[in-house]
Amino acid sequence: MHMLTHAILLQADAEAAGGGTLLKFITGGGIIGYIIVVLSVVAVAFVVIHFAQIRRSALLPPDRVKAVHEMVERGDLEGALEFSTLPANDCYYLRVIGAGLKRFLRSPFGAFEIKSAMEEAGAEETAKLYRTMDVIGTIGAVAPLLGLLGTVQGMIGAFDTVAQGAANNATYYEQLAANIAIALITTFQGLVVAIPCVSIYGYLRNRVDALSGECAASADDIVAMVERSARKGPGGG
Repeated sequence: MHMLTHAILLQADAEAAGGGTLLKFITGGGIIGYIIVVLSVVAVAFVVIHFAQIRRSALLPPDRVKAVHEMVERGDLEGALEFSTLPANDCYYLRVIGAGLKRFLRSPFGAFEIKSAMEEAGAEETAKLYRTMDVIGTIGAVAPLLGLLGTVQGMIGAFDTVAQGAANNATYYEQLAANIAIALITTFQGLVVAIPCVSIYGYLRNRVDALSGECAASADDIVAMVERSARKGPGGG
């Protein structure tokens, strides 16, 4: 009965201290823990930016895709190029299509290079998206390493405390517990940051690949229409 009462009291104490648990996980990791927290804030900012940026409506706006298709289909290649290069219409899709149309209309060998020009522009635009996403991937890779560094730091502190002996038992156990807490909290923080970052990074890369594939398919349609327009006469007239 006494043991049961003691267990209940311990549980009550744990619940009373529960309000500070989250704060402890944020602030209890020492300097390395604060670095991980800062990285998590940076990661959240980049994730929000990329979820807003990597959307079909942002990279391949349906109205602009339709407008370019209609202009190319009726042979208005100059109009399609002008539409693609207007700053107000700037987007991933039109930068790719515009590069091909510009090569076709401005180069004497454009008819043979339009497809390669679009492929090069598509690869460059996709690489730009990958480079900005690399911040998320890098944080996902670095966070657990920082957590491991904090673990090592905490364990070193714990062993130093053990080595110093127990002249004052209360202080001894407090220092030992504090160092072990740093070791565990930084590991926890690193994993909490890394797991979502790695998962979201993979999702965003797959999303970019899917949308770039759609752009490539649409570009092939544009190339086919441009070639038909070219056979009708110079400039598609």
